[in-house]
Parts: sequence; structure tokens; C-alpha cells
Amino acid sequence: MQAFERLKRFIDNSRQVMSISYKPTREEFNKSAKVIILGIILIGAMGFILSIIISLITTGVLP
Repeated sequence: MQAFERLKRFIDNSRQVMSISYKPTREEFNKSAKVIILGIILIGAMGFILSIIISLITTGVLP
């Protein structure tokens, strides 16, 4: 019966989350998308710069 109680608790918690969640407005969605895209670009640029530095160090171009 413990599995049944855990399933019932999961369903109750899921209902609670669904009742307090809402669909974002277009403005909220656009702001979130811009922040996510900016984060992806920044992380990609940092990775690219680090890969260039590591490549220069391993080839012996930089002392």
C-alpha cells in the first residue's frame, strides 16, 4: 500500500502545481527567450575563447 500512497501524494502535488501555474504573457516569454539566448551566446563565446587559448598553449605558440 505504500506505493499507492506515494502515487496518490504525487498526483495531489501535481494538481497543486498545475493549479498555481499559468501561461506566460507574450512579454514574459520574449524576455525569457532573450535572456536564454544571451546566456547561450555568452557560454559559447567563453568556450570558444578557452579552446583557442588551450590550442595556442598546446601547440607551443604561447610560452
